[in-house]
Amino acid sequence: MADSDTTPETPLRLIVMGVAGSGKTTIGLRLGEALDVEYVEADDAHPPTNVEKMAAGIPLTDADRQPWLETLASRLAARTRVVISCSALKRSYRDVLRAAGGVTFVCLDLPPAVARHRAGDRTDHFMGPNMIDSQFATLEPPTADETDVITVDATATPAEIVAAIVDRVG
Repeated sequence: MADSDTTPETPLRLIVMGVAGSGKTTIGLRLGEALDVEYVEADDAHPPTNVEKMAAGIPLTDADRQPWLETLASRLAARTRVVISCSALKRSYRDVLRAAGGVTFVCLDLPPAVARHRAGDRTDHFMGPNMIDSQFATLEPPTADETDVITVDATATPAEIVAAIVDRVG
């Protein structure tokens, strides 16, 4: 990275979004490395009550998500160059995050069956395959007027996905 005392860095605030099992963490970590920027896992910002609900198979409400989204927006605004993985399932959630300014979303698009399979393979995550249907029910895919969204095929390999994103933003 450039020395901040001599050369200003170009702001880069990326949010890797999608349903559980779409690969947000995997892609976010690799994207952070490829772009040499900080990576933040949004799940770590959930209050314990949210994690307990999701672990019990109870979908979060908008009221549950609001403080979490506001925390993430503050973290985004405090950083010039960062990659954050966050579901950002609804447009209203993305709008809260957009308030940080200069945000680009990377939407990891995949079919429900693939998401269920991937979530079923995980043993160390609170979000199980039983929650995938509620994630898709909540999902509001980005619309054409959301010009700050890059949609990528999440069934590609992680290397292909990261290369496609870096090509667009790098």
